[in-house]
Amino acid sequence: MTKESRNQIALVGNPNAGKTTLFNALSGLNMKTSNYAGTTVERAVGRISIGNHACEVMDLPGMYSMDASSPEEQVATAVLLNLEDMHPQPDILIPVLDATNLERNLFLFSQLMECDLPMVVVLSMVDLAEQEGLKLDLDQLKAELNCPVIAHHPKSKGALPELHQALDEILSWGVDSYPRPVKAPDAAACSVGCGGCPFSERFSWSERVTRKVVLSEQQMSTGWGEQLDKVLTHPFWGLCSFVLIMALVFTSIFWLAQTPMGWIETLMGWMGSGVEFLVPEGDLQSLMVDGIVGGVGSTLVFLPQICILFFLLTLLEDSGYLSRAAFVMDRMLRVAGLPGSAFVPLLSGHACAIPAIMSTRVISNWRDRLVTILVLPLASCGARLPVYSMVAILVFPNSLPHAVLLFTAAYFLGICAALLLALVLRQTILRGPSDPLLIELPRYKEPSLNNALRQTWRKGLAFLKQAGSIILVISVVLWVLSTYPKREAVPGEDPSLSAVLDQEYSFAGRMGKAVEPVIKPLGFDWRIGIGIMASFAAREVVVASLAITYGLGDEASPEEVAHAMREARDAEGRPQYSSATGFSLLVFFVLAMQCLPTQAVTRKETGSWKWPLLQLSSMTLMAYLGSLATFQILSQF
Repeated sequence: MTKESRNQIALVGNPNAGKTTLFNALSGLNMKTSNYAGTTVERAVGRISIGNHACEVMDLPGMYSMDASSPEEQVATAVLLNLEDMHPQPDILIPVLDATNLERNLFLFSQLMECDLPMVVVLSMVDLAEQEGLKLDLDQLKAELNCPVIAHHPKSKGALPELHQALDEILSWGVDSYPRPVKAPDAAACSVGCGGCPFSERFSWSERVTRKVVLSEQQMSTGWGEQLDKVLTHPFWGLCSFVLIMALVFTSIFWLAQTPMGWIETLMGWMGSGVEFLVPEGDLQSLMVDGIVGGVGSTLVFLPQICILFFLLTLLEDSGYLSRAAFVMDRMLRVAGLPGSAFVPLLSGHACAIPAIMSTRVISNWRDRLVTILVLPLASCGARLPVYSMVAILVFPNSLPHAVLLFTAAYFLGICAALLLALVLRQTILRGPSDPLLIELPRYKEPSLNNALRQTWRKGLAFLKQAGSIILVISVVLWVLSTYPKREAVPGEDPSLSAVLDQEYSFAGRMGKAVEPVIKPLGFDWRIGIGIMASFAAREVVVASLAITYGLGDEASPEEVAHAMREARDAEGRPQYSSATGFSLLVFFVLAMQCLPTQAVTRKETGSWKWPLLQLSSMTLMAYLGSLATFQILSQF
């Protein structure tokens, strides 16, 4: 990216300092997101106008120090010091300082002074500081830092005109000639006589400035926040609270998404009917209805769950709860080599792996995040439910309690497999312990609905743009495989039989026949082979695929398909599928990576195809061996 004629403005500050809220208020919806070149760290950039000046404002990753340790801090430092060509060095910095933690925030500010750039300081969390009995002298702070200082309330836009005015003054004056803040004592100057600590003088400077600026001491009391933490961070009650809160989130994703998902499915049905009306019957119509409209529908139908998930997670993060949830879960998940912050994505993966993988951005350590991404598809998502229903009816047609037990066992197997795979990965290719949990518990605050809506819009749009195109291509390819080559039609042939023979004659059918020798030890035949091949588009497709091979039509229910499978007989008149086959099929679909849209999102989040390929191969091997053992053992009884 070249610098062009736009002035570059960067927001920088500690995590949880209110930086992103200010960025959203500044940029509105005129923004875009992407990854920094060569990294998986997300960046957000918006275009704004300051007076007569065109500007580009970016929200740098949160950082505590320019002595970078995390990938986010490394990226932010590289941008600030113009170390790499991932983004032009900013012309103006907007340090966002948390008024409730001014001394710690000033330490980072003392390092930002070394960048020799004009600055406008924004003081955030002023409302929380006032609630805690803190009164700050803004004029004194402005004099100490030698730059404009603006107090910003997260729910008010009153400070934005003042911020625009300060930025306009710098741009009109000229960024090269505008006065710089007075530099704090250099780290190099304090390396002698400070007990070996190279930052002692910076901390001393931060403390001195804070003493001059803070006019009243913080009232140390056990307020409602401290009382709430006694419950939410308790080893037992904290775990109970977490399970309850996450259960509400999980239930909301299913419950709230049902109606909009129904609207999307209805809309896609109308679009398909419209195409059928406008386009003559034939391959072009089939391509547009089944390939393109169907592919778009398979992408859009995930959107309500994605948006609801990110909306709720943003509210929980803004409130300060997610940090406490990570603290509570850290000890349990660390046994399997996962951080506590991985539990939120693992739990949300039971709704859909796609938004769950995207939500792993809350995990700061790259190795921890990568392991979580690789094991997430083992959480039984909603797309597996039709398969589980079909198998439950196939194995226990007249016993609801046994069918419920089968469902529970499937979910339990998925969780255990995810933890086992995580442990194996941490002992092999991703060897090494998780970073110790060094986490700041931010103050509780009322979340911003406006910020949550903006974040939801941005991440939902990013999903449609980046993952949707790949999913559409996959859908069209699968349509081609299931449509060609065509056999010659037989006059007077029964339409249901014709659909079965067409499916068997297609490339997909031939692939099913080709893999039959490989899957036969699992108790599967070529029909199930076709279902497995088709389910790479989406797991639930296996039900429709099996329905077509049995001449039931692609709208048949899991109950109808299970009944057809129970009634199926081989050449010698024996039942074609046994209970062992049903259990084997269940284990296979619990463990298999049958979802190419998930692979597309894994590719997007990791920045490489090697990780989704590893995910695919490892889960397929687990599924095959698990299914093989299940069928061979149960067949002996």
